[in-house]
Amino acid sequence: MINSKKDTAYYHLPGLFEFYELYRVFLPLFYEHREYFYDWCDIGSIYGAPADCIWGGGRAGFGDQDPREVLALMQEYGISARLTFSNSLLREEHLSDRKCNDLCTLFREGGKNRNGIIIHSDLLLNYLLMNYPEFYFVSSTTKVLTDFKQFLNEVERDDFLYVVPDFRLNRAFDKLNALSASQKDKIEFLCNECCWFGCKDRKRCYEAVSRKNLGENGPDHRCAAPGADHGYRFSKAMTNPGFIGIDDIKNVYLPTGFSNFKIEGRGLGSALILEFLLYYMTRPEYQLHVREEIYLDSMLDLF
Repeated sequence: MINSKKDTAYYHLPGLFEFYELYRVFLPLFYEHREYFYDWCDIGSIYGAPADCIWGGGRAGFGDQDPREVLALMQEYGISARLTFSNSLLREEHLSDRKCNDLCTLFREGGKNRNGIIIHSDLLLNYLLMNYPEFYFVSSTTKVLTDFKQFLNEVERDDFLYVVPDFRLNRAFDKLNALSASQKDKIEFLCNECCWFGCKDRKRCYEAVSRKNLGENGPDHRCAAPGADHGYRFSKAMTNPGFIGIDDIKNVYLPTGFSNFKIEGRGLGSALILEFLLYYMTRPEYQLHVREEIYLDSMLDLF
């Protein structure tokens, strides 16, 4: 399942359930009109979780698409589907949740490509390894691995096919470039994070989301970062010291052996996800073509 073409950037895209309607229109464009898109990129996976999914974490899921339709779309285009089960506060009694187990039963057969699970809790990991060994596993960025030694220990774990470091390690090139080829293959960089680079509360923020997904009472997390009241803005993300743009991918990361790049955005609107798809994947001269095809689909609500 390791994405092995060293001259190709594999994007891991947000909104498996949340933005099904957008991908239903975008994927035919991507695969039938490859001339519209950069030849050095491909889709590695699409990730997400439906609404009311207690194993979910990172963001509160809002997708209500029929999981069977979601799986069928991924299998039609040979794309790996990743279930985002990165809740950090799970307890033993949560492992028997019917909805989450039913999702695992449905997605365990990936077709052309294996499906994966993004995970935080070792308790859940051990349960899934025993009951659903068909999946591959991704160590979630919700672990907030900012210490490089801790991050490297995570990379060395055989349980994980990919590890997503905290975005503040994105430019630790002196350490990253010293890694072996097999270690580099496992690293998946979060490209477009808008969170304040100096944030000290990232773990508490994720824990608040995990608690909400469990339906438990607890303190709300109020972000105190500069400009937090403005919400996510791609223009702001582009100024983040950890931002990875297309020039970085082509000229820095790919030449040094890194191939996997995660685009965040499950909690955003589909119009903004389209902007990510245009920026990261679409040749500038064809961006209007893609916009028109998407906008003219009368079934798609972009906001």
